[in-house]
Amino acid sequence: MRRTAAARLLTGTALAVALAGPAHAGTGGSLEVYPATVTPGSQVTVNTTACGAGGTAAGDASAVGAGAFVLAPTTHKEVAVGQFRVPPGAQPGTYEIVARCDGAADADARRVSGDLVVTLTSTRPPAAHPRGSVKTGVGGALGPDPAQTAAGVAALAVAAAGGTWLLHRRARGDGI
Repeated sequence: MRRTAAARLLTGTALAVALAGPAHAGTGGSLEVYPATVTPGSQVTVNTTACGAGGTAAGDASAVGAGAFVLAPTTHKEVAVGQFRVPPGAQPGTYEIVARCDGAADADARRVSGDLVVTLTSTRPPAAHPRGSVKTGVGGALGPDPAQTAAGVAALAVAAAGGTWLLHRRARGDGI
């Protein structure tokens, strides 16, 4: 009885490894898609380490309607990066983005892919609206200190009265 349970466990483990092995073998890395969820018209950046140091790749985003793009090496170790724009007319759905490393002897040995989800609504939270007065250091029209606001209004009233008095004297010909 114990032999049967152990045999089942080993058989199940071997089967899981056998099934999982070929699915990931030969990919040599992955294709990271950022952001993974976008709206039509958005810019998308992809990167991979599958091509090695200084490696380049040909990207294909034709599934979403964006066409071909290039992944070029960056200053980061062994990372190739590329960008494309999702067309404004793209339909919602999940799309496979593919890149193939240049110079690979086996076409599938250096093929990497990643998923891009296109939605009609943004996944970002809405921007918060500002509240309160502007903190500029000079004060606002209706700043938090009523005494300063009253002093400002009084200064403007005195200036307006003085200007009116001077214009009145000039119009009468009092010599100013």
